[in-house]
Amino acid sequence: MKVQSLRFGEIDVPDDKVISMIRPILGFEKLRTFCLIEVDELKPLLWFQSTEDEAISFLVINPRLLVPDYGIKINSNEIKELNVEEVSSVETYTVVTVPEDNQEISVNLQGPILINTENNRAKQLVLVNSGYEIQQKISQLQRVPELDDVTEELVPA
Repeated sequence: MKVQSLRFGEIDVPDDKVISMIRPILGFEKLRTFCLIEVDELKPLLWFQSTEDEAISFLVINPRLLVPDYGIKINSNEIKELNVEEVSSVETYTVVTVPEDNQEISVNLQGPILINTENNRAKQLVLVNSGYEIQQKISQLQRVPELDDVTEELVPA
């Protein structure tokens, strides 16, 4: 599949890497298909690019890199919607917000995106009473050395 992206131009995404949102990202309900784009300079961050709107992409990260004991409680209906056979096949990502001041970079720990890597079905959850924040500053979390250079790349001095 050819995907147009304002950030990356035209990208060739294998059909088996297209992610179908069965519960879309809040505020972007009309967008149902995405792909993950890895950029070496930004690892461990990834881009979650819409395949339907070239202007929409979200920077995401595995929350366990920032909060090692990050855990979410999911009821069986949530798992059924993703057609999960093996829990280990579910990857979790959280959206990263990058303002001009790199000390203010935050992550939404309250709205994780779950992706079943066996069938590429995904959904965003909204965690209530989890104790996690919508705008948790990365600078207040466990330091991830790989992110030091990345923040400079995202927010040049």
